[in-house]
Amino acid sequence: MADRCKAKAAPGCKWYSGKMTESYAPYLPLNRLKPFGPDIWIVDGPEIEFGYLGMKLPFPTRMTVVRFPDRSLWIHSPTEPEEGLLDEIRSLGAVRHLIAPNTIHYWWIPDWAELFPEAHVWAVPGLEKSAKRALRVDHTLGETAPAAWDGHIAQVLVPGDLITEADFFHHASRTLVLTDLIENFEPERVRSRMYRWLLKTFGAADPDGKAPYDMQLSFLRHRKEVRKAAEQMIAWAPEQIVIAHGRCYDMDAVSELKRAFRWVL
Repeated sequence: MADRCKAKAAPGCKWYSGKMTESYAPYLPLNRLKPFGPDIWIVDGPEIEFGYLGMKLPFPTRMTVVRFPDRSLWIHSPTEPEEGLLDEIRSLGAVRHLIAPNTIHYWWIPDWAELFPEAHVWAVPGLEKSAKRALRVDHTLGETAPAAWDGHIAQVLVPGDLITEADFFHHASRTLVLTDLIENFEPERVRSRMYRWLLKTFGAADPDGKAPYDMQLSFLRHRKEVRKAAEQMIAWAPEQIVIAHGRCYDMDAVSELKRAFRWVL
């Protein structure tokens, strides 16, 4: 299961160095569609560096693709539009929705929007103002699914001081799609002993991955909203979970949610 999960985050946020690193063993193959269930795929991209407390930390990330019955595609947290990946995407269907799921995961959306001008760009509230590059936003993600994918994907919105995130549940595959509200880095993939210690210290290491403790503190004023969202995710009874950073969950999804969100439940 470990090699099924990973995708590319974006430069452009203040923490992105622009340098690809080799400090985190990748989930191969990169930049290719990997089935994750009926009409859902993930894409693992190259590692990036995340600047935190003066350090440069290796960050694996992940893109998710959902295909609707009419063969239109819903793309969550797009990775860099590499040529081979684009060929696979075009063979899969027509790109109709590009999703910026939180206030960090958005960088490659303008590139995809230029390649697929018929696609609608969806983003969390306020991202068009906070984004570090020009970003066209056609629609704002809300607390419930819009008509564009209602019946296929359900959603919740989790407001926060550091990150506002929209999370999604794909009915056909029983898959919950998260971004940063659970981070689950695998220590054995990290080459730096110091970074392994940091991941464990901040609570973002497998097998007990969750929102890092500093992120949890950033939701202090929004605990009620986070709790409500977590309860909704549990009520959906997903069978598996895609996350942006680290190992995904292909079983026991409800148990993993209760464990990872115990800080707010």
